[in-house]
Amino acid sequence: MKRILVTGGAGFLGSHLCERLLDEGNDVICLDNFFTGSKSNIVHLLKNPYFELVRHDVTMPIFIEVDEIYNLACPASPIHYQYNAIKTVKTSVMGAINMLGLAKRLKAKILQASTSEVYGDPEIHPQPESYWGNVNPIGPRSCYDEGKRCAETLFVNYHDQNDVDIKIARIFNTYGPRMHPNDGRVVSNFIVQAIKNQNITVYGQGTQTRSFMYVDDLVEALIRLMNTNNGVTGPVNLGNPNEFSILELANLVLELTGSSSKISYQSLPVDDPIQRRPDITLAKKLLNGWEPRIQLRDGLIKTIEYFKDLLKNS
Repeated sequence: MKRILVTGGAGFLGSHLCERLLDEGNDVICLDNFFTGSKSNIVHLLKNPYFELVRHDVTMPIFIEVDEIYNLACPASPIHYQYNAIKTVKTSVMGAINMLGLAKRLKAKILQASTSEVYGDPEIHPQPESYWGNVNPIGPRSCYDEGKRCAETLFVNYHDQNDVDIKIARIFNTYGPRMHPNDGRVVSNFIVQAIKNQNITVYGQGTQTRSFMYVDDLVEALIRLMNTNNGVTGPVNLGNPNEFSILELANLVLELTGSSSKISYQSLPVDDPIQRRPDITLAKKLLNGWEPRIQLRDGLIKTIEYFKDLLKNS
């Protein structure tokens, strides 16, 4: 049994990771300040004697004893991370410093949940880990993009200077149950709008592309990455290489929900990437042949059922 800390553990991704780690027989500490996380995501875990919930902000140091750390704490949707840009940068940078300091003291493995946003609006397609990115350092998204880029720098510095055992995962668009209904991300937006028969909001002409990975596939990849040896540090792209336009996604959601919603075209947000698709060659090589198994239609069906229940009971 390992003692594992998951920062941001009450969030969308964190709660699924906590659940899986408990199922594998670990002792799990979930740390969250509940800015975007929710107790409802982890309430079913509270009765497990090997699960512990700690209300804490990663921008402040914490002193506990663990074997592994998954650093997931940071708002990940534009609505939430732009709400308080300075706080977002602090969460990424100070959170990384505090968690890396803890890992250094304990000689614990630590995994950073980085993001495909480090690539910005990419000029190379698909994006390999070797690509340095095309990021606006002073744009409305930069608090998140540059915060995550700086966190990656800190992880590499702590590894090189202090021999901390690090793993860096660059996570591409991920969706599934427990997404926040008002987080502004495209999958949750479209599903909630479709269920309510509201207009589906598509920015630009909907020709921009994304890849969408179901949350179970991501959790599997994160655990495999944490368990790698032989000096594997990353960064490693984790995403679904199947590419869809935003308009294709909107039409699929309309089909699966049977909604009467119409598509409403709005102006494209500043610095919104035109295309985003991971090159997962490295992940397949390092993670024992890992690749996403749940395709978009099947994952959307599960996610739509979750949101139907959530909205019905709200």
